[in-house]
Amino acid sequence: MSSNYISFPRIEGAASRQAHVDLPEGTFERELGKEGFFGPATMMYHRHAPTGWTNWSGPLRPRAFDLNTLTECGETLWDAPAVLSNASTLIRLWRVTKPMDYLLRNGDGDELLFIHAGSGSLYCDYGHLRFAKGDYVVLPRSTMWRIVPDAPVMLLAVEATGTTYRTPDRGMVGRHAVYDEAILDTPVIDEAFKAQQDENEWHVLIKRMGEVSTVIYPFNPLDAVGWHGDLSVVRLNVTDIRPLMSHRYHLPPSAHSTWVAGRFVICTFVPRPFETDPGALKVPFFHNNDDYDEVIFYHDGDFFSRDNIHPGMMTFHPCGFTHGPHPKALSRMYEQAKPMTDEYAVMIDTRDPLTPGAGAQATEFKDYARSWNVEDGPVRPPARPNAAE
Repeated sequence: MSSNYISFPRIEGAASRQAHVDLPEGTFERELGKEGFFGPATMMYHRHAPTGWTNWSGPLRPRAFDLNTLTECGETLWDAPAVLSNASTLIRLWRVTKPMDYLLRNGDGDELLFIHAGSGSLYCDYGHLRFAKGDYVVLPRSTMWRIVPDAPVMLLAVEATGTTYRTPDRGMVGRHAVYDEAILDTPVIDEAFKAQQDENEWHVLIKRMGEVSTVIYPFNPLDAVGWHGDLSVVRLNVTDIRPLMSHRYHLPPSAHSTWVAGRFVICTFVPRPFETDPGALKVPFFHNNDDYDEVIFYHDGDFFSRDNIHPGMMTFHPCGFTHGPHPKALSRMYEQAKPMTDEYAVMIDTRDPLTPGAGAQATEFKDYARSWNVEDGPVRPPARPNAAE
């Protein structure tokens, strides 16, 4: 069976000849695309903002959750309520306020922990690993682990159900772009790791097919004295990510991919300079969710394309409707007040539909879909500066 798409780039009516650059005067651009940002696509040019709706009804809608308000997170991660899930991933928020006197083990898939707040030590099969705010910690499936916090920890857990986390294909920019894998830290067999080894009774809580079993040991099973190989827990901090940039073109979110699993991708938005070409968009372009559900967890900073969003919130834009910047952000389509973005955020794009869970229901900002509404009529595009000669 052929995997080639029908390709016929055409231009009809008033249109730009390059995406996201030199839009026809008085228009907004909307990208209609397949396969995320990798398949065939068309740029549509509109007189009105594609998110200029006045009302919303029905179950399909943009949603937002303030996960800061989720206080009942469960005694263990396996008790934490799901925020969003499908057959390929399970997204939860969890808090660790005291040292874990038990071990966790996920038999359903790799686990990724994103540390939103707090710091501490992670002890696992491979040794001892310090962690802090902004760290990604990737735990291979069936790794035994526990956390000893220095201060209360708030983390986002993203399970790669039935699959493995990998690094993204960096293509022609080379394998050292975005982050050099030499920056990845692994646990060490140090004195702290050896000191926690004892002959006391330890419980290992193993999750498999969503059910939890407990294995009891008469000693701490984290008793390794050494290891060699290329499978391990790894840590990456968001401040070590060096984003791809283009001063003449607003790059799609896929350019900021950090981890790739079987049916979803995780991207990281970090501070970067704004585009400097006068005709280039300086805000995310409107686009359709035609093949993916999109989730963004807001970690830190000033989120320039969203209004009334603060750290610890999560937005969920399911497949089926157009989304893009809020009205206030559209006034800065071509000119920004500062030279750089100032935001850290984690984006999860899933190929399969996500279902909101109890963690989402308990924290939802119900009027988020109406946050694009304006009282003084439709949003008008700002004048486009003269394009560079």
